[in-house]
Amino acid sequence: MTLRFAYNTNGAANHRLDDALNLIADAGYDGVALTLDIHHLDPFAENWAQEAERVRGRLYTLGLGSVIETGARFLLDPRAKHEPTLVTADPAGRARRVAFLHRAVDIAAILGSEAVSFWAGVPKPGVDPAEARTWLRAGLEEVVAYAAERRVVAALEPEPGMLVETLDDYAALDLPGLRLALDTGHCLVTREREPAAAVTEFADRLGTVAIEDMARGVHIHLPFGEGDMDVPGVLDALEAIAFDRLVCVELSRESHRADRMIPDSLRYLRECRR
Repeated sequence: MTLRFAYNTNGAANHRLDDALNLIADAGYDGVALTLDIHHLDPFAENWAQEAERVRGRLYTLGLGSVIETGARFLLDPRAKHEPTLVTADPAGRARRVAFLHRAVDIAAILGSEAVSFWAGVPKPGVDPAEARTWLRAGLEEVVAYAAERRVVAALEPEPGMLVETLDDYAALDLPGLRLALDTGHCLVTREREPAAAVTEFADRLGTVAIEDMARGVHIHLPFGEGDMDVPGVLDALEAIAFDRLVCVELSRESHRADRMIPDSLRYLRECRR
């Protein structure tokens, strides 16, 4: 097997970051998908740059590559999950999201991460979709330009229920330099494409890939073997396109048993095609 696997720290939320990194490395992963959060490299801490440098050294020692994830629930607003976003009506809110994504790019540059993954957001009721798309594009252009200056890959993740929900929504943006963060499970939720077919179709635009199990039509990240994902088929598709970036396991609801899920998930990925 030539694929390289990572585990997302949003599935180890009850562990200190260093402990989570140790678990991931000890299990045999090639990298970590690091979700910036209040307890896992807080991007708004006064010493964020020093902490990023420290984590860079830790990753080097453990032999782990990285992807930066930006989906922390209450990092920007303690009273509203995932707010503000790139499609928030308040200009100051959108500016805060852009500033956060710039900081994520800065951290990725320090860590030498393969990509920064982020999403569009959900427009509030009453917001004109056309206006929201205008706000989104403006924000994306800022983030992509900032990332390009720092030689960091900016990758947008279509997310069920958000303004950019499907792969077609992503493609319609047609924004140079904006790569795709493909969560293969989301294809099952939106029922737009089979996950393996999505890998093949968007091979030349992939910035990072996430994998987990999911049931069709239900946006719940499941441990492997508990949903409808053809995991061997997705892995075959990734190998067929010679995908050499990290394939990130995202089990955000499994932090209470991360000690089991981290090694069990990698074991499944390595054995499911035998």
